[in-house]
Amino acid sequence: MGVSAPLPVTDRFLEVLERLSSRSIEEYYNPYQQFQWPEKLEEGRMWMTPELLTVYGTPFYDELGEDTLQRLSKWESINFYSLNVHGIRELLIEVVGRIHMPGFEVPSDFFHHFIGEENEHMWFFAEFCRRYGDKIYGSTALRADSAWEPEVENFLVFARILFFEELVDHYNTRMARDESLCHTIREVNRIHHQDESRHIAFGRELVSLLFTRMCEAVPAARIAEVEAYLKRYVVYSVNSLYNPHVYRDAGIADPLGLRNALVADERRRPFERKTIRKPLGFFLKTGIFSDDVLPVV
Repeated sequence: MGVSAPLPVTDRFLEVLERLSSRSIEEYYNPYQQFQWPEKLEEGRMWMTPELLTVYGTPFYDELGEDTLQRLSKWESINFYSLNVHGIRELLIEVVGRIHMPGFEVPSDFFHHFIGEENEHMWFFAEFCRRYGDKIYGSTALRADSAWEPEVENFLVFARILFFEELVDHYNTRMARDESLCHTIREVNRIHHQDESRHIAFGRELVSLLFTRMCEAVPAARIAEVEAYLKRYVVYSVNSLYNPHVYRDAGIADPLGLRNALVADERRRPFERKTIRKPLGFFLKTGIFSDDVLPVV
């Protein structure tokens, strides 16, 4: 992790930091007191909004039957919260490594709110997984092709964080509103969305500034490499939702076969695009992406 030049800070960025820091203080809650964890959640119902399931929009959705879909919704729910645990742990490592470091003097005060809130999010997602799934699913990271310059590395860290938060927030907002889900699931998603709305607003401003700084520091060919890598990260993140261990735990006979079929099924693409519509639109609007063509990986 190298030292970067100062951020090209704008009055807008300073105003956003002040407003979001104030909101973090005003909206603070104690997560250890916020949630009333029931001993168990009802098995014979959906644990995730049906349209968010990875089989939705394909023949498998109708072929699996209601009982299997309910089991699948439980384990896809556990997988989703597990991905949050791993994603938050990784982003905390990166942000802690930059707080009060050269190049990040201005946003460091907000980093304190960010780190505290994300640590609490990781706790309640892990608590959900352990209580109601008795496990946290594993995860693998997408590695970079080569060592990046400091400006590139810093941009990619926060671009990945922003994309991850926006992807998760799509699920949070949908499930928080779904009255067919139990209170505990709706509450976990509602609370997370409340905090993530601040983090996303902050992330969009910071990523825009880091992109400007990166473009001034490296040649166009490097920027094209960064775009290609970030697009692979988008696809990798979406594909992580298709977990064969989930299908196995749901009692599906050929879990890896189902995973491969779903990843290859073009009928899933519109639902995936809906999930990533907001971050993809942001990347296009800011020039981070030159088009919306994503690779097949």
